[in-house]
Amino acid sequence: MSALARLCEEIIACLDCELAKYRTKVVPGEGAEDADLLFIGEAPGWHEDQQGRPFVGPAGQFLDQLLASISLRREEVYIANVIKCRPPQNRDPLPAEIQSCRKWLDRQIEIIQPQMIITLGRYSLARYFPNESIGKIHGKPRKSGGIIYYPMYHPAAALHQGSLRRTIETDMLKIPQILAQGKELPQDEVESQQLSLF
Repeated sequence: MSALARLCEEIIACLDCELAKYRTKVVPGEGAEDADLLFIGEAPGWHEDQQGRPFVGPAGQFLDQLLASISLRREEVYIANVIKCRPPQNRDPLPAEIQSCRKWLDRQIEIIQPQMIITLGRYSLARYFPNESIGKIHGKPRKSGGIIYYPMYHPAAALHQGSLRRTIETDMLKIPQILAQGKELPQDEVESQQLSLF
């Protein structure tokens, strides 16, 4: 069994916060263990809680379309969330829940060693870009510690606000070029100091 598969088994057994009482299934994440791209969403929704897989509802279908637009399938990337269990009634994750789950995502990143982390939505944005607004920084890569961090709107945003669909599609189309130019991207020293705090 691979290190990532063992880690997923640990995550599935986690009882570290109150969400363990309410979940149907834990949603550790899925995809390629050596993925160049790691997509980080916010929290599982109803569909994810039923299946134990990330991004399988309507937002997940849109994410699949976005991946196809850059000639990728979900099996070729890794998809995870900031927290691994669905909050009751799909409420926002609480700070204590995010903190409890933090170690799992940290270890996933250590094992996968992605070249690029794409944050989807405000909770994964806040992990790497504290005090920044998605409206201001979406589609603008930053590099720190050898990893490119790329903020995007959550795919669900396009389902609630149709005007964002084109923005999300455009930001996704930039990813292959950013990845190809990764070595030339300057290190963001200020950002790396912020990142080290999180």
